[in-house]
Amino acid sequence: MNLLLHMCCGPCSTYSVKRFRELGYQIHGMFYNPNIHPYKEFQRRLEALTDFCRTEDIPLQVCKEYELEKHLQTVMPDLDNRCRLCYRLRLEEVARAAAKLGIPRFSTTLAISPYQNHELLRLEGEEAAKRHGVTFVYEDLRPGFRQSAQMSKEMGLYRQPYCGCIFSEKDRYYKEDK
Repeated sequence: MNLLLHMCCGPCSTYSVKRFRELGYQIHGMFYNPNIHPYKEFQRRLEALTDFCRTEDIPLQVCKEYELEKHLQTVMPDLDNRCRLCYRLRLEEVARAAAKLGIPRFSTTLAISPYQNHELLRLEGEEAAKRHGVTFVYEDLRPGFRQSAQMSKEMGLYRQPYCGCIFSEKDRYYKEDK
């Protein structure tokens, strides 16, 4: 069973790939994360993910364009719903790619994070799937969150201190500076 797996970063991909393989899926990765800020962080995460995928023999589709403006245009009009809009933007692109590649299912490594809104993530994935004639596979990967941190340490992968967008960076550091 082929699965196009949206990958936000190397650390979140470690346990996610392990779990989906246990469930019988053949993983194809995709990196589409225009939310990651700043650009150097985007590059570091992509590099770590590329190394991970090479080690795990996972083909990786990469959108190398840094579409920060597209992300900001999507979320800025409704900041109260920015996470939902960000999920929609990214999962829409992954669903479109899955359909184009003839991969009938897709999922996301975002489902490993206890910091993400899983209800919205699932809803946006299912809606994107309907629009593109594919299936969104939601798997609650949160039980593997700590294991993913340990696995990424053991692999020597770059581990970022925040989820990726400028807003999560602010949430992470602004509180500490107060």
